[in-house]
Amino acid sequence: MKTIASQVSEYIKTKPYLSTALSQGIINLTSLARQIQPDIEKALRKPARSGAIVMALKRISDSEEFLSTHKIVSVLRNLGDITVRSSLTDYCFKLSETLLLTQAEFLTAIKGKKEIFYTSSRGVGESNIVVSSHLTSLIEDVFKNEICIDKIENLSAITVKLPTDNVKIPGIYYFIFQRLSWEGVNINEVISTSNEFTILMDDDSVNVAFEVIKNLKSI
Repeated sequence: MKTIASQVSEYIKTKPYLSTALSQGIINLTSLARQIQPDIEKALRKPARSGAIVMALKRISDSEEFLSTHKIVSVLRNLGDITVRSSLTDYCFKLSETLLLTQAEFLTAIKGKKEIFYTSSRGVGESNIVVSSHLTSLIEDVFKNEICIDKIENLSAITVKLPTDNVKIPGIYYFIFQRLSWEGVNINEVISTSNEFTILMDDDSVNVAFEVIKNLKSI
């Protein structure tokens, strides 16, 4: 049986930004109730009192989302090292039968070189390779027979080490990316492993992004 409480809960679950804002107490519940009342009534197929919607919103902000956010905050307060790299170039190559061999050739060429950045990710039809910009001549020579789909220059990367229990808590990445989005940081690419992730963005955005991530430790 559909109830006002259940429908309000379902509605909030489809609005991640709204859900977090509720948990932080920065939304006027009465105004929000009036705004979503038509959608709740449509789902219920009957009238719904604004006061009942307000009470449902209050229960959500006091319980489920708060508990979830509390777990996320506990993880974020234990973030590990934050490493920043600048002057990077992101190449996107079409997958081919020779691409892995070409990558191996490139890795051999940079073996022993210090102070360089290199990372790669492989999708279904393409593979991205991110390198220090001073290696562009080398990579374009080694990969000259591969199909380059895209090339983005003047990028920076921020690598963050996460506590090992991050894989057990849903919403951590959303929580981080939400705050970056609020500050207008556009993320070009995300590369992650079990306990760390790297985000790529324009050089102009790296200072803002670093401050956002650093401040997560003290929320």
